[in-house]
Amino acid sequence: MTATETAPQASRTEPGNGERIADWADSRLGLYQFRFMVRKVFPEHWSFMFGEIALYSFVMLLLTGVWLTLFFEPSMAETVYEGPYTPLQGVTMSEAYASTLEISFEVRGGLLIRQIHHWSALIMIGALCLHTLRHFLTGSFRKPREANWLIGFTMLILVILEGFFGYSLPDDLLSGTGMRIASGITLAVPVVGTYVHMLAFGDEFPGTDLVPRLYSLHILLIPAIVFILVNVHLALVIYHKHTQFRGRGRTEKNVIGEPFVPNYTAKAGGFFFLVTGVIVLMAGIAQINPVWAYGPYKADQISQGSQPDWYMGFLEGALRAMPAWEFVLPGGYTVNMGILIPAVILPTVMALVIALWPFLEAWVTGDKREHHLLDRPRDHPTRTAFGCAFVALYLVLFFGGANDVLAERFSLSLNSITYAVRVGIFVVPVLTYVITRRLCLGLQRRDRDKLLHGRETGRIRRLPHGEFIEVHERLERGSEYALLAREDYKPLPAPAPEHNGVPNPKGRKEVLRYKLSRWLYGNQIAKPTEQEMRQALEHFDHPNGHGPDGAHPALTEREPDHEAH
Repeated sequence: MTATETAPQASRTEPGNGERIADWADSRLGLYQFRFMVRKVFPEHWSFMFGEIALYSFVMLLLTGVWLTLFFEPSMAETVYEGPYTPLQGVTMSEAYASTLEISFEVRGGLLIRQIHHWSALIMIGALCLHTLRHFLTGSFRKPREANWLIGFTMLILVILEGFFGYSLPDDLLSGTGMRIASGITLAVPVVGTYVHMLAFGDEFPGTDLVPRLYSLHILLIPAIVFILVNVHLALVIYHKHTQFRGRGRTEKNVIGEPFVPNYTAKAGGFFFLVTGVIVLMAGIAQINPVWAYGPYKADQISQGSQPDWYMGFLEGALRAMPAWEFVLPGGYTVNMGILIPAVILPTVMALVIALWPFLEAWVTGDKREHHLLDRPRDHPTRTAFGCAFVALYLVLFFGGANDVLAERFSLSLNSITYAVRVGIFVVPVLTYVITRRLCLGLQRRDRDKLLHGRETGRIRRLPHGEFIEVHERLERGSEYALLAREDYKPLPAPAPEHNGVPNPKGRKEVLRYKLSRWLYGNQIAKPTEQEMRQALEHFDHPNGHGPDGAHPALTEREPDHEAH
């Protein structure tokens, strides 16, 4: 029987149970339509794991969060604690705090689940910050991924708010102090601050409605939005293809890596269990947020050395470093700049810079091309230096938020630390920017020298006239191609002030773009030209130093125009 003939009905075998289930599911769900995902290719690089860590931590947050909702009581009604924790017996507290103590001491496995939930939140936010930094330093936010950049940035802001709200739910003395600060920041916002405060707290701080309202946001609204954004984010990654670093065989039109099934799914599944195991291990051996040690929140009390979770540390540092400036407007309205600048204006400006950078860079360069290949951080010194300066500013503010703890632990003056932070806010980011940019330019120069003079082998040779030199070898072809494939960024040409005697109507705008492009792309180390590479290859003692036509192979090779494995 030929391949085109149909087997007789009597000779056909009955489909197995698995095949029948698959046919049933496909006829109702259309699963077969997603067969393109089976051979979808995902490139490999260690920095791509930050996004996966954030995703797996989010899964752990959902699982443990559902469990915790079964036992937590989101109420600020007062009760008297009669539980097993002796130091707090007979103390009046809110039902939210009492239920947190019950989860920690009376529910089997409750403390472990609480700590897994808290550690997962911290790790997810940290992984998202590193994930965002990786996208920024490698330029993966460029066309066509600007929308996905905004989605990822929105997720980061929402997850930070989600962490702060969840941290405040137990209504302990430490988290209550944080909410007191949030109340003051809200009231410092001109015009709308009092209305927002009434919407959030329902009354004068602390009121009785705060925990129930935070609870609704924490378990329902924000997780739902984040869940939707995660799916949209991943769908756009699949639609646009995954970005990859430059290398041999990699172009703007293909992807080289592992297929989704079975390679990538197997690795991702194993990595999920590794991340889960590390989080559970940390929750089991590293105590975090021991609310019983702080006691219930009292408006007239504060715990010594109180520190927020790390992702809010920069805000605490900005508030502590800012002098107590304020002025009174006509009519008796007081504007508290000591809170408004560090807690409202500064975070807003930092967030806008991150969110709008892709559009700023595209406007400055006028680049409308699609980019699927990533830059190495050294290939874009100004962007890398700016990103590192941004991180340096964050770290200065972060350590400023712990000025009392640093003063106590290292026997230093609290005022001296505060003054050092005030100076460091302006000095450290500038120094970081200058040093990072010089390092990137130095690495670019080193890459150029490697291409022209080869790599150091460690072998010493003596020349006939007695001079000792180190033998250099040509780079490995893949590394050589990756260095030569980087894009040479150049600033825009200077705009003409007029044309045929007519002033340029867009002169000021074009001059601004020209100056910004010189700042962004100026003074970079150019790649070797083809002629320079031809001359350099003549000095390499390598049998395959030249292509068949005398040209450099990395300069003449053509890459496939398709998605490849």
